[in-house]
Amino acid sequence: MLRPAERTLIVGVELSGRHSNSTAPLDKQSSLEETLAELASLAESAGAEIIGRFTQTRPALDAATLLGSGKVVELKAQVDAGEIDLVIFDHELSPTQLRNLERQLHAKVLDRTQLILDIFASRARTSEGQLQVELAQLNYLLPRLTGRGVQMSRLGGGIGTRGPGETKLETDRRRIGVRIAKLKSEIERVRANRGVQRSQRQAVPLSTVSLVGYTNAGKSTLFNRLTGAGVLADSKMFATLDPIVRQIRLPSQRRILVSDTVGFIRNLPTTLVDAFRATLEEVTAAALLLHVVDITSPMAAEQTSHVLKVLAEIGAEATPQILILSKSDGLPEAERMQDLPAVTHRLLGEAARLNNTQAALVSAQTGEGVSALLQLIDKQLVQDPVARQRFHFPLGEGRALHLLHDRAAIVSKEYRDDYCDVLADAPQSIRDRLAEFAVPN
Repeated sequence: MLRPAERTLIVGVELSGRHSNSTAPLDKQSSLEETLAELASLAESAGAEIIGRFTQTRPALDAATLLGSGKVVELKAQVDAGEIDLVIFDHELSPTQLRNLERQLHAKVLDRTQLILDIFASRARTSEGQLQVELAQLNYLLPRLTGRGVQMSRLGGGIGTRGPGETKLETDRRRIGVRIAKLKSEIERVRANRGVQRSQRQAVPLSTVSLVGYTNAGKSTLFNRLTGAGVLADSKMFATLDPIVRQIRLPSQRRILVSDTVGFIRNLPTTLVDAFRATLEEVTAAALLLHVVDITSPMAAEQTSHVLKVLAEIGAEATPQILILSKSDGLPEAERMQDLPAVTHRLLGEAARLNNTQAALVSAQTGEGVSALLQLIDKQLVQDPVARQRFHFPLGEGRALHLLHDRAAIVSKEYRDDYCDVLADAPQSIRDRLAEFAVPN
C-alpha cells in the first residue's frame, strides 16, 4: 500500500547587502524563485506534495533558527494553517538550527542535503550505490546526533528516513564510527575492482566516453538514443543513479564504451562527492566527456557552471569535452539556427576557447542531430585513430575480410580472379591485426 504524500512547505532565504552573491547572472528575486523551483522538483521526486512556499530576505542567516525568531513564528502559523507534515529548507542546517526548528514548528524539518541524500537512498539499486549512499548519510548524521534524542528515530517514516534505517539512526557515535570505517573499506574494495575492470577494458583499444551534466538535463534519454539501453529516463531529478556502460559503434565502425553517470546539481553535498568518488572515477578515466546541457532551461549557464565546478573537484576539468545542447526540439525554429560557437563561449567562458570545445545541437527525443554528434565524437577521439588503408585479401581469407567489414568503414571493394581488393577507413588496432594484407601506401 502506498503511503500518502507528505504535505510539504519549502523555505528559502535570500541574503541581501554584502552577504548576497553580486556575481549571480540573475536578479535576486528570479534567482530565489529558480532555486525554490529546483527544490520543489527535488521534493516531488522524493514523493512530497508541495503545499506552499515561505521566503525571506535578510542581511545574514540567524545562527539559532536560520530565519530569526519573528519569522519562525510566521512560519509556524503557516505550518499549522496548512496542516504541514514536512518543512524543507533550501540551506544546509546546523545541528542547532535543525533541533530548534523542529522543536518550535512541531513538524519534521529537512534541509536540502538531507533531501538529496534521501532521493539517492531511494534510487540506489546496486550494492555499490547503496554502500555509497549509506556512507554519505552516516557522515552527515554523525555531527547531528547530539541533542536529538528520541526524534532521531522518526518512527513515522516518510521522506528523510530512508537509507541506514531507524536502528542505525539511534546508535551512538562509536557504533556509527565503526560502520563508517567498514563502509569505507568496502567502497575501497569496489574502487579496486573497478580499477581492475578498467585495466581489462583498456587492454582492448576501446575508448570510454562519459555523459555528464546537470540532473534532468536529458543524459539518460540521450544515452538510450545512442545505445538502445532502455535505462530509466523521466522528468524526475536523479532518475539515474547507478552508472551504466554500453558499447556503441561510431560511423568509422570503431567501437567505444559510453557511460551514463549520476547528474550533478547546485551545491552538491560534499559528503556525496566524497562517497561517490569511486563511481566518478569512470568520469575521470574517460577519454572524452559529453557535457549535456538543457538548452531550453533559463538556468542553463548557471547549471553549466555548477557541472564544471564538480568536474574540477574530481580532477576531470582538463578532459576534452563536447558540449551537447540537448532538448533542441523544445526551441523555436529561429533559435535552432543559432551560432553554436557563440553559445559554447557563453556557457563555458574562456575554457571553451582554451580546450577547443565544440558543440552539437541535439534532440534525443526525436533523434535530430544525433548523427552529427556521432561524427563529432569520431573526430574528437584520438585513441585507436582511423586512417585510410588499402588491403589485398586472397579469396580464402574470408575471416579477415569479415573482420574488416565488422570493424572498419568500407570505401570500395573490388573482386579479382583470386583476391579481393578493399579500400577502408580502419582503426589502428584493425590495421595492426591485418598488417599482412595491407598494401603499402
